Amino acid sequence: MGCAVLLWCWLLLGCSWGPRPPGVCAAALSTATYVLDDAGGLGRQFDGIGAVSGGGATSRLLVNYQEPYRSQILDYLFKPNFGASLHILKVEIGGDGQSTDGTEPSHMHYENDENYFRGYEWWLMKEAKKRNPKIKLIGLPWTFPAWIGKGENWPYDYPDVTAYYVVSWILGAKRYHDLDIDYIGIWNERAFSSKYIKNSAGIGSHLLTISQVVAIRKVSVLTVCVHWMRAHYPGTKTVPNALLTKKKLWSSEDYSTFNDEVGAGCWARILNQNYVNGNMTSTIAWNLVASYYEELPFGRCGLMTAKEPWSGHYKVEAPIWITAHTTQFTQPGWSYLQVDGQLEGGGSFVALTDGLGNLTIIIETMTHNHSQCIRPLLPHFSVTPQKATFYLRGSFYMVQTLQVWHSRLGFESGNSSLFQQLHPVKAWKGSFSLYLNVDEVYTLTTLKTGQKCGCPEPPPPQPFPSNYKDDFNIRNPPFSEAPNFADQTGVFEYFINSSDPGDHVFTLRQVVVQRPITWASDADQTISLIGNFQWVNMTVTCDIYIEKQRDGGVFIAGRVDNGGIYVRRTKGVFFWVFADGTYRVTGDLAGEEILMKGLSGVRDNAWHTLTLNIQGTSASGLLNGYPLWENVTVSKPSNGWAAIGTRSFEFAQFDNFHVEAS
Repeated sequence: MGCAVLLWCWLLLGCSWGPRPPGVCAAALSTATYVLDDAGGLGRQFDGIGAVSGGGATSRLLVNYQEPYRSQILDYLFKPNFGASLHILKVEIGGDGQSTDGTEPSHMHYENDENYFRGYEWWLMKEAKKRNPKIKLIGLPWTFPAWIGKGENWPYDYPDVTAYYVVSWILGAKRYHDLDIDYIGIWNERAFSSKYIKNSAGIGSHLLTISQVVAIRKVSVLTVCVHWMRAHYPGTKTVPNALLTKKKLWSSEDYSTFNDEVGAGCWARILNQNYVNGNMTSTIAWNLVASYYEELPFGRCGLMTAKEPWSGHYKVEAPIWITAHTTQFTQPGWSYLQVDGQLEGGGSFVALTDGLGNLTIIIETMTHNHSQCIRPLLPHFSVTPQKATFYLRGSFYMVQTLQVWHSRLGFESGNSSLFQQLHPVKAWKGSFSLYLNVDEVYTLTTLKTGQKCGCPEPPPPQPFPSNYKDDFNIRNPPFSEAPNFADQTGVFEYFINSSDPGDHVFTLRQVVVQRPITWASDADQTISLIGNFQWVNMTVTCDIYIEKQRDGGVFIAGRVDNGGIYVRRTKGVFFWVFADGTYRVTGDLAGEEILMKGLSGVRDNAWHTLTLNIQGTSASGLLNGYPLWENVTVSKPSNGWAAIGTRSFEFAQFDNFHVEAS
């Protein structure tokens, strides 16, 4: 009877909105009131929501998609009022080293080398700008070419050289691509040098007008050089010393979580609570799009998934629509209202205004087990169904109607409702109420521009082709790297072999000849992966050309089981030939597990054809079509990718790659 009376009162008042959580009596709901008022001033300025491409090679497969699917993916990421509608794109300044899921090529492999068309980050920034001219661009190095350290694995011994290298990237972005870089980072998640920061600012002040230097948390004497302070994976908290600087505070890398509903819950929680708990005015997700082989580290840790360019299949994951709850109804330059932001029944809310009368409120009620990010450890907390009443004061008192967008993450039912527009809520005498269930996101806004756009369904998923060939015969490639090859140490680029008038004019060449200044544990050998991690039986054939005299060497491989930051521990079946006329078969990339060895007659500066055949527990190898070794027993790993690579950081060429697998 009590429930019926309370429901009747709610209907008479006409100012509450939202269905009561199923099976919950109104008397059992926690109830609280919250005031939204700008009369006493505003909070911090909102700087936007973004995502990272890189750190590394996370967008590697995206560029290989055919139209219209590639444009559809880009629209979901960047197009305003369409999908994620991102405000910020942060990209890796490629440095030739392993930076999580692969390497990204540098614009300066060597000291006297400059090429501002390598890789795909230039293209991606232009595509983002094409869709949203206001998007902010950030560049950040993970690794550096070896010449910067002059023999040391450290970029700060010659800060003027490092500064020149980074500034060259900024200038190249403008000169060759008409891209204005808004912010530049120092060195991802590594120690910084105050001398380098000052050098960068000094060089930049003469050459740049729009870029600003970004530093890590602990800065004192550098305040004149530093525009904002950033943290990675802060757990929604900010260290006290950072607050004392009065600088802008950003979570400049966050999320990094598998993009299912729990990942969406993680993202929803931190998008609000990074400001509520930590005063952080921007949150940037790693990563933008999971466009790399899923079995590499942190598979599917992107806002959406696009890892099958060969089929055209992609998936718009739940985090895209969680992002839209904020990005479609705010813009950088808006301001947060001064509110506590904590909901009495658990969860949080933020409110923002453009200062022109528009108001956007984002509410999340994510529960602990349904919103755990990959890092850091999330302390226990409780969220319960609740009723929240909001009082609009100051310039918002006259707001009569708020548009409503809603998401419910369906952990129990398995059916999520994502970014659905509901009936508007009416404010009555400057107030309205909501019934909030757990694991929900609401956006209430004066803006009517929100839109959930959808493209036609992409093609169904398909495994990587079991019969795949690439002869690399392309005179003007749109990108410097061959489709579907995922470099894990070293950089493999299209190459025009002008000294060869025959069949090998167009090849793929490994071009990194010194170990770069590393961020992760790069291998001592170079390697590029391709194919389907589930392959068991395969025949890999490739023409190879050793350029390094005496101790040069190359390999082809199958059942390769590792990559990314774990590339040094890679196992598989590796067929090596060396410039001294020998060969080896090993069970690992490091070459320590020798399964067979002998003489091959191979020499440098000559083309040879290698064939590796793996069937069940037996492997054999051919050289130039003739058996070289056979009946080698292989037991582990039982499956994996195909690969090519070199013995060391050395020039070598590859042509007419072919794999047949099952």
